[in-house]
Amino acid sequence: MKQTEPQQGIPMPIVTLNRAILLAGVILAGAFQQPLITTALFLIILPAVLAGKKASMVFILGSRLFASSIEGAATESAKLMRFNNAIAAILLGGAQVAFLAGATMAGWVLSGIVALAAGIALCGFCFGCFLFYRFNLERHKLSMKLNRQL
Repeated sequence: MKQTEPQQGIPMPIVTLNRAILLAGVILAGAFQQPLITTALFLIILPAVLAGKKASMVFILGSRLFASSIEGAATESAKLMRFNNAIAAILLGGAQVAFLAGATMAGWVLSGIVALAAGIALCGFCFGCFLFYRFNLERHKLSMKLNRQL
């Protein structure tokens, strides 16, 4: 039973690692004025969004780094983690487009939003999680309303 727990969700040490990598990466990129670091973050997150945890470099790294501590650790929904990574990928992808278009300030703002969300999540409030649950709540309400009309 302990072996199935990590498969059902993402162990919190790995979730924390993901958030820390996003925060540290954007801070380093801004400090050194190197948009290529945000490109690297985008390329790290994108496979996790497209193919899930099996393609996530952060999940693979975290599974090795925290091998002894992830067994029995609290987990986060894999769907929720993928949703959060999708938001980060969209923002970081938008930042790449902005940097390429010469809109440097817009690129840093979009990257900064990722860092801000990751930092707040590390402090205990996950804004992406809030959006995920609100989205699902509204979707459920709409479904119930449509079912009543039928």
